[in-house]
Amino acid sequence: MTADTPAILDGERLRAQLEPLARRVGVRQWDLGASCSTDLSVQVDRGEPKQMKGAERRAITVRVWNEEGLVGITSTSDLSEEGLARALEGANQASAFGNPEDIPAFSPLAKHPLQGEEQPLCDSTSILDLLGRLKDAERDLLSRHAAITTVPYNGLAQRGSERLYLNSDGALRHQRSTTASLYLYARAEEAGRKPRSSGAVRLAHGVAGLDVEGCVAEAAERTISHLAYAPITTGRYICVFSPEAFLDLIGAFSSLFNARAVLDGVSLSRRESLGEAIAVPFLTITDNALNPANIGAALFDGEGTPTAPLTLVDGGVLRHFLHSEATARAFGVAPTGHAGLGAKVSVSPDWFEIGPTPGQPAGEEGLDRLASGGRQSGDGPLVVIDSLSALHAGVKASQGSFSLPFDGWLVAGGESRSIEAATVAGDIRTLLNQLVGFEGPAKATPSGLCPWVWVEGLTITGDA
Repeated sequence: MTADTPAILDGERLRAQLEPLARRVGVRQWDLGASCSTDLSVQVDRGEPKQMKGAERRAITVRVWNEEGLVGITSTSDLSEEGLARALEGANQASAFGNPEDIPAFSPLAKHPLQGEEQPLCDSTSILDLLGRLKDAERDLLSRHAAITTVPYNGLAQRGSERLYLNSDGALRHQRSTTASLYLYARAEEAGRKPRSSGAVRLAHGVAGLDVEGCVAEAAERTISHLAYAPITTGRYICVFSPEAFLDLIGAFSSLFNARAVLDGVSLSRRESLGEAIAVPFLTITDNALNPANIGAALFDGEGTPTAPLTLVDGGVLRHFLHSEATARAFGVAPTGHAGLGAKVSVSPDWFEIGPTPGQPAGEEGLDRLASGGRQSGDGPLVVIDSLSALHAGVKASQGSFSLPFDGWLVAGGESRSIEAATVAGDIRTLLNQLVGFEGPAKATPSGLCPWVWVEGLTITGDA
């Protein structure tokens, strides 16, 4: 897909088809969300093709409001006039069973100007070119160390996609994007030692923009750093989270900021939590889908509401929740651009920016997890948490607790040694109030922007 490629989703044509069809079945109020994509992906195994896939996907969701105001919804992949007619009729029939206690409406911002700019559309490449590039990357990674014997999980993919939202009130949103992704997950083995693994990911608007060399180098460095491992003694340690690990942890507890979860009673937050201090006074968390580093950012949500930066935590104080139209109406505020599309609309975050509060002291300064004679010399060893595992099983979001296996290192006296196997446990509310400070500049990752984060006194359970 390029800027010159004709759009598959034509909003005006769809409206011209839907309006008479809706009148025919007696529907006055309706909306439609649609997405389509063309995907190419490859995987390799020691220089040989493991998987080569091409797929075209299309998904359309139609909602209608009946004469009693109840909502029905149906899904289809058929954009023909006959397919749309069946979808409208099905949604109209389903509306008889709509929930009268939870009725969504059109977003009041569905026709407001979009705040972001269209991201660049890049030329697609052939699947054979993808295969050749991935073979070269795998070969390069295998050559980085004699212990790296395989790259069992790898993939190079490109996607061209479109999104559309329109409703019977005249709203029309349309966006096209192209994305490319590369992941390399290496496995290293040494005689008499357990296999060790790690990897790296890169995203770009197109295949030509992928930092293949950087991905190979990071995957090799992380994997090699875990070869010389040892058990860790159970205890409480100062922990330093990598940007990826801390973003994963905050994402696992995003119900803290989710108005839908608050209304459903499955969040640690309550309606009255806004304005309360929930973290150290130098922490700010913003949800910003429009950050230029967010590859494939959505300019609008499932209800057509424009996406925009939203400060969730400012100076440690909870300032805003993520909202759909329905939750925003319940709270008496405007939608924030975080809704899905459904009879009961879901709410979810986009892309977190985590860091120090502007104008506030950012906790302890000069933090360096590897510096000999640094902070750790006076406060015992550090545990550096590189990546977290089992987030779905080890997080109890409605209770605030977590117990998660992790890959990382024990740092003492300026020396770093990989940890054989361990879990980190704690409570997210306690953790947010035990931040020591931030180390280094913020790093852009697929899920957000964050520096290294130091946290006081978390429980590490090891084998020693």
